Amino acid sequence: MHNQNMSDIIEAYLKKVLGQDEQVEIRRSEMADRFNCVPSQINYVINTRFTVQQGYLVESKRGGGGYIRIIKVKLLDEAEMLDMMIDIIGKKISQKNAYSIIERLFESEMLIKREANIMLAVMEKSLLNSSGADENELRARLLIAFLNNLKYE
Repeated sequence: MHNQNMSDIIEAYLKKVLGQDEQVEIRRSEMADRFNCVPSQINYVINTRFTVQQGYLVESKRGGGGYIRIIKVKLLDEAEMLDMMIDIIGKKISQKNAYSIIERLFESEMLIKREANIMLAVMEKSLLNSSGADENELRARLLIAFLNNLKYE
């Protein structure tokens, strides 16, 4: 366990719980006590590793009885999932978020490894940055084109 950082350990714990249930409700301070870390570490893990792009919905309520609820998103079909991803992408998307979407497609078995690797290669900052256009806009257009192609295969 020494090879993992605290964020990885917290993420693994939450994903293990989500493997048993479709949602988990936590209190930030209780999680921080459990893992002997600061509450902002819990926020960091939730904000970076439990995003919509990765298939999670996060709800929170502040205050004394506050909580953070993480829900594993289950979509009705592949077309609905692709439409949701297209909406999330919007006009611009970072390389990191594009990678998360491609990873989610691979995990959902909508892409084989070779297709995923090709998509990842096309999302590279070094490739898109050389065109002179806004790389995040270009990345979004390319990723949306990929997703639309998957929808109408």
